[in-house]
Amino acid sequence: MILIRAIGLTLLLVIASLLPSSAAEADLRATIAKFATATNFSGTEAVVRELAASGDPAVERPLSALADGNLYIRKSDSQVFVGKEAGDGIELLDPLSGEKAADAAKTDLTKIKVNNGLRRTIRDALGTLTLRAKDAGVRLAAAATMFKTPDAANIEPLDAAIAAETEPGVKALFEQARAASVLVSDKPEADKLAAISLIAARGDRDALSLLTSVEASSQGPVKDAATAAIGTINSTLALWDAGQNIWYGISLGSVLLLAAIGLAITFGVMGVINMAHGEMVMLGAYTTFVVQQVIRTSFPGLFDWSLVIALPLAFLVAALVGLAIERGLIRFLYGRPLETLLATWGVSLILQQAVRTIFGPTNQEVGNPSWMSGSFDIGQLAVTWNRLWILVFALLVFGVLLYVMKRTPWGLQMRAVTANRRMAASMGIRTPWVDALTFALGSGIAGIAGVALSQIDNVSPNLGRGYIIDSFMVVVFGGVGNLWGTLVGAFSLGIVNKFLEPYAGAVLGKIVVLVLIILFIQKRPRGLFALKGRAVEA
Repeated sequence: MILIRAIGLTLLLVIASLLPSSAAEADLRATIAKFATATNFSGTEAVVRELAASGDPAVERPLSALADGNLYIRKSDSQVFVGKEAGDGIELLDPLSGEKAADAAKTDLTKIKVNNGLRRTIRDALGTLTLRAKDAGVRLAAAATMFKTPDAANIEPLDAAIAAETEPGVKALFEQARAASVLVSDKPEADKLAAISLIAARGDRDALSLLTSVEASSQGPVKDAATAAIGTINSTLALWDAGQNIWYGISLGSVLLLAAIGLAITFGVMGVINMAHGEMVMLGAYTTFVVQQVIRTSFPGLFDWSLVIALPLAFLVAALVGLAIERGLIRFLYGRPLETLLATWGVSLILQQAVRTIFGPTNQEVGNPSWMSGSFDIGQLAVTWNRLWILVFALLVFGVLLYVMKRTPWGLQMRAVTANRRMAASMGIRTPWVDALTFALGSGIAGIAGVALSQIDNVSPNLGRGYIIDSFMVVVFGGVGNLWGTLVGAFSLGIVNKFLEPYAGAVLGKIVVLVLIILFIQKRPRGLFALKGRAVEA
């Protein structure tokens, strides 16, 4: 008997679940049908408010259709449908399920008219509905909208949403949106003071804007509380602004590190003033452009891997060009720094014109892979993914290069040549090939720097020109040939630049930095971390 009852109960539940309409759905359909009897905008607005009061997300479809002018009444039976134009007729859709119902001629239908006031009512109703959406992101967006556009009418639906919300983060935003609405309502003074305290704890610019308007329109304790909260928020934002400048400085420093680290090797080991170093960066950026063009036309599914593919190719292209420059020109000019400067300046002009001839003088499009697009927030700190990945990449390149210099036989030979070239040669080290491979290494690193810079700067024949002076400043400030000095110098100059720019501007800020470096070099001619060695000290 118990088994039979259990089976019967199960069948009843199954049958109930298969019924086409629940009681709640039947009520919604009855409310939607009232659109057919509404004789004016006020009557239509009353139906909209009744649908919104249900709190059922299903009413979003008919309300959105009404706002877009796509809600129709069929004349033959006064039923309400969502309409979609299909040729000369209208395709009718069920207002709740969205399923196709029938097709009808335009003459057989009456469009429900809306005006601007009704559209605002619908917008507010849809905002209230999204407070109950299944997607937490939709609920967060609704709370953010209500916070920025507070309305006393939002308090009641927000109270219901707060009571039903299970996600702590979403619930906190609902409470902040409710507090914003309380401040524009006729709630008691005690409620408004509590709302100000809650909004002050938020501490962002939206809260500052809201409290500023409250301060201007209030009197007495509410005004005083708003003023105190504004002062607290301004102090908090000043700290976040300082943190943002530090992040921007670190970000700029990672770019300077990538651009300068190859120059630190060639300038430090070989004493060559390579004015074509910026063009090695440019060649790396154009290699990235070519790789992406090939992938776009032939292998579009590999676009997210385009930078990974471009890195070794950019290193190889720039290294080979650097090797050719060293073997064909630089090796005849060792010991004559002014002549190497003029010669490499000429090479830089030749490379720029060659790129203009092949690719044209205009900027080329280099896209961001999906994993380098977008940004995220840490408190009031905005961090873009491309800058973060460039910082990680710059530190990785620095670590690999440091390992090569300190832990490999070739690195030992490079350091031996730096310390004392004649003694290194007498010990059997082929200093000409050390010079050639060192120059190629420095150029190759500049090439992979171009891959990274293509994600944040315009890829054009003038790309390298914007980084060559900064690179030399980093190398000289940090200590010629010292990698740790290059690292410290890059980040120091990046942070100083970003703190000076708001007061002096970008151009004047760089001039100030240059003057400070000149004064610093007067005191420490060898930079922050001077190389040690007989040849260096001689």
